[in-house]
Amino acid sequence: MRTAHTSVLTWLLAAASWAAASSAPSTAGASEEKMENAPTSHMLEKEIPENAADTAHLAFLHGPAILSGSDLRYTKSRLWDFMKHVWKAEWQPEPEPHGHCSHMQLQHTATIFGRRFPLLDLSVSARQVGPGLVFLIFKHAFLGHGIILQTVTPLEPLLQNVVHKIYYQKNVPAIIPKFILRAECIQFERDVTIWNNKQYLPRPLLVCEDAGIQKHRRWFAQFYSERSTRPSVPKGDLDW
Repeated sequence: MRTAHTSVLTWLLAAASWAAASSAPSTAGASEEKMENAPTSHMLEKEIPENAADTAHLAFLHGPAILSGSDLRYTKSRLWDFMKHVWKAEWQPEPEPHGHCSHMQLQHTATIFGRRFPLLDLSVSARQVGPGLVFLIFKHAFLGHGIILQTVTPLEPLLQNVVHKIYYQKNVPAIIPKFILRAECIQFERDVTIWNNKQYLPRPLLVCEDAGIQKHRRWFAQFYSERSTRPSVPKGDLDW
């Protein structure tokens, strides 16, 4: 059991050989905001971090403007079609002795009526520590920098609880980190809709653009032991 960023981190079943707290960036002197998502169901815990390696989904799911909300029935609405988010991402596992970590570098730009809007350029460095802890370190040319802490807590098979906390420099008005955290959660809720309605296949047929998914699954397998509870292969959409 460890503590980091006002959170208690626990490791169940087999003891880990690494410490999550030692991998945490400092948030000293930063203000804090918190947002908790409703428990997400019909999904495995590893599907959340696997999202980082699935770069092919970014344009389709996260390209529409956040102004269109998280309901996928309306994100393609012509009302908000004047604005687009453009993402460039690269995910890699880290070498030893940090083999329990992975890293994603993300560049965000936005276009309005087809023209880039530099004020919304954002650089994000995401570090996954173990199976359920993520640090998203972001930098903006004018609005400074901050850290979003994401924790994933399994409640029962196929039911996860996700909490997002943002730590931001105190000299920035509180409305800025509140907006950033809300925008991040809108994008996350779009993913939740997909996770709650998809069928997870242990050996899917993948094209070359999905190579990162298989690479991530091999990396994530280290967090399962012989005593780990594993769901059986689904027989149908909702039959187990």
